[in-house]
Amino acid sequence: MSSNHGLNAPQHEAVNYLNGPCLVLAGAGSGKTRVITQKIANLIERHGYDAKHIAALTFTNKAAAEMQERVAKLLQQPRQVKHCVISTFHSLGVKILRQEASALGLKDRFSIMDSDDCFAIVQDLAATTDKQAIRRIQTAMSLWKNALVHPDKAIKQAQSDDEAQAARIYRSYTATLSAYQAVDFDDLIRLPVELFRHTGPVRDKWQRRLRYLLVDEYQDTNTCQYELVKLLVTGVGKKPLFTAVGDDDQAIYAWRGATIENLTTLQVDFPDLNIIKLEQNYRSTTRILQAANAVIANNPKLFEKTLWSEHGLGDPIKIMAMEDDEKEAEQVAMLISAHRFERRAQFSDYAILYRSNHQSRSIELALRKEHIPYTVSGGQSYFDKAEIKDIISYLRLIANQDDDPAFIRAITTPKRGVGQTTLEVLGEFAGQWQCSLFEAVFKGGLEARLPERQLRPLRDFCTFIQQLESRASKTNVANDSASEVLTDMMKEIDYEAYLYSMFDDRQAQNKWQNTLDFVDWLKAKGNGGKEGLDPEKSLLDLTQMVALMTMLEGQDEEPDAVRMSTLHASKGLEFPHVFLVGAEEGILPHKGDPDAPFDTVGARIEEERRLMYVGITRAQRSLHISWCKKRRRARENVHCEMSRFIKEMKLDEGTGPPSEAEIITPKNRLANLKALLNNKPPQDLTQT
Repeated sequence: MSSNHGLNAPQHEAVNYLNGPCLVLAGAGSGKTRVITQKIANLIERHGYDAKHIAALTFTNKAAAEMQERVAKLLQQPRQVKHCVISTFHSLGVKILRQEASALGLKDRFSIMDSDDCFAIVQDLAATTDKQAIRRIQTAMSLWKNALVHPDKAIKQAQSDDEAQAARIYRSYTATLSAYQAVDFDDLIRLPVELFRHTGPVRDKWQRRLRYLLVDEYQDTNTCQYELVKLLVTGVGKKPLFTAVGDDDQAIYAWRGATIENLTTLQVDFPDLNIIKLEQNYRSTTRILQAANAVIANNPKLFEKTLWSEHGLGDPIKIMAMEDDEKEAEQVAMLISAHRFERRAQFSDYAILYRSNHQSRSIELALRKEHIPYTVSGGQSYFDKAEIKDIISYLRLIANQDDDPAFIRAITTPKRGVGQTTLEVLGEFAGQWQCSLFEAVFKGGLEARLPERQLRPLRDFCTFIQQLESRASKTNVANDSASEVLTDMMKEIDYEAYLYSMFDDRQAQNKWQNTLDFVDWLKAKGNGGKEGLDPEKSLLDLTQMVALMTMLEGQDEEPDAVRMSTLHASKGLEFPHVFLVGAEEGILPHKGDPDAPFDTVGARIEEERRLMYVGITRAQRSLHISWCKKRRRARENVHCEMSRFIKEMKLDEGTGPPSEAEIITPKNRLANLKALLNNKPPQDLTQT
């Protein structure tokens, strides 16, 4: 039986309040996940809710999995948790769309296009190979979708030629996806919102199904996500029953469409909203929290909130003013090495946080020099490289001819005379027949829609895939192993020539080498591995193996290594010891657009301040912050100024002004190692 034992008073109130809408303002490290999981358990075991009528929404699969695991431990019958909808917003969107596809004019097996699939469509529509321009258009379209702005409205509101062009492409892009019977990532939430707005019976059905809603990280919701929440909890004669958990001080995702105004809107749309504050921090020491509170106090407050802790005063926060970024990297590496030895700590107890990915290179070199293992958050997966995904799209299609995104990617990479117009006609035809694009190619009646010159390349390609599929399902056949099939496939598609036609020689060479390495790896697996211990696999076996590896990648146990991460990617994590580097004007806060209006600049600085607050509150026991007097940029040394946020921490009120570098030297490092070996108390590692 779930129990409220161990909850503090505000947590207890948040868990047990069920009389209407509730907003839990959960400060960093205040136990918000515990509140959500305990509340789910209470709804089931104390208040008679059927698990299938409860939904908890968050932003990452990892957070959803952790939440599900913790709820299971609280229940008398752990299997009940499987009936709850504990998922990301996008996963719920997929569930709704799969069940209501016909109401939106989609076939049941509609395709979900990934970013690369969509990139190719935008590239064709924009008639450009400028990757930055294509990404800007993709970003603009994503923001429009998340703000529920229709293409026609985007065109009317355009304030520049570039914006007008992006809006026109947005309209064509929307029509193309519709013709393909496909949706993109943003559509997974936008389309359910449109459906619920215009189809009352469908909305009522989902309201009956999901009777209590919990929303994690509410401050990160965008306009579209908030609208979905509102549509699920409001109705004629229906009492809105939900709990939103969030922190206005950790709203750091405006650049991807999240809007902190959703916190204000919640109070307007739900005047009976009960607001509960969680201010006791279970993570950090008092000094760390005092610094965090001092920084965030410089932002205008939606809700007054002050974090406090019972973990004691803790170590002083160290501020290091370094001569340049190379010295900064060396100092961080040496400090981690010495600090770990002194504390008998693990490498995984340490995190190095930075504002932008480009800052990581010099730090990686320094860590390698000191033989310190590390992992980098947000690094590109091997299977996410475009050239690997190109080859995998052929394997996916051979394994499953109903895989529409794989069909589109494979038939257009390399180009083989099948353009956007042909695919749109094919998509509309497949939608009418409720079948896959591949199946539609051979259906009677397509000849009336497409002339022979457009139809022939489609049927030639599909015949080629069918021949490969016939061979791929066989093993142990003379001269027709997985290796042979792969060799013939690569020869036929002539991928090397395609790469050299699309990229400069150096890029093409790197991509071709990656492709060869991947194909050789597949061949080795198909032949039973280097040792020949595994049975020989067919190409279909290999395809399923690759798909499984792609899905499971990143789920291994965390290695004992220092975590390197951007500040954005560190949100939700915590570490005993944190090094926050590059705290300089122009980096943190980021310089932004120099021509932006004053109010925009002000909002940007406030968000950057929240980012600093997030960085500070990742630390549990110790925090080092460094800045450089000069930094190498574009082969030049640029003078740097200490971030305003360091002054805002008010450390000079307790630990002295942070103007001089506190540098560990080889001499005192050696002295401390000797002292530790002799069981003597070490001297302060950061004193010169």
